[in-house]
Amino acid sequence: MSGRTDSWKRNLQVGAVVRRTPGVTRWARHIWTPVAVIPGAPEAFWKEMVREGEVVDYHAGTVTMDLFRADVEAYLVSLNMTAPSVWIVLDRDQTGQSPSGWFVSAITASAYEAQDALDSGESIVEPVPIPESLAAWIQEFIDMHYIEEPFKKRRRDKKDVDGVEDGKGDPRIRQQSDVYRAPTNIKNPKVQ
Repeated sequence: MSGRTDSWKRNLQVGAVVRRTPGVTRWARHIWTPVAVIPGAPEAFWKEMVREGEVVDYHAGTVTMDLFRADVEAYLVSLNMTAPSVWIVLDRDQTGQSPSGWFVSAITASAYEAQDALDSGESIVEPVPIPESLAAWIQEFIDMHYIEEPFKKRRRDKKDVDGVEDGKGDPRIRQQSDVYRAPTNIKNPKVQ
């Protein structure tokens, strides 16, 4: 029964790599920045990967990245950027279990979805480069579903836009002291 709709959606487990660097002010001890994704990653929760002095890369978490047929245009935008990107979205960790105070809530290939998350102002949303294997996986899905619509230029209605306007106001409403009434009513007052 679901065989008909299987090709409309795709998903893949993708891991997020977040880098911790020293803060530059006394108010921010560390800066947390998403830097990469790992396609097909296993489950992880802030697992340390690489340490170089005070800079540490963590496998912060693994989430399911979904592709939907209705969003192929947004995926195409992501792949056609100067540096093709996917977006990692980090939200505040209300449980207090994360060492950074953030958790990976989404990884998306949709430029529009990333913009919506960025507009909230509550999340960290960063583009990261797409690995070639992930880009090929997304491109295959786009090729299956994208239909380019030809540009259609709209035409104006055939209305007389050069008509003469003899003043402001509605000439159907008689008003003695209206400064916006039509000048023709001033010249030819109608008596009732």
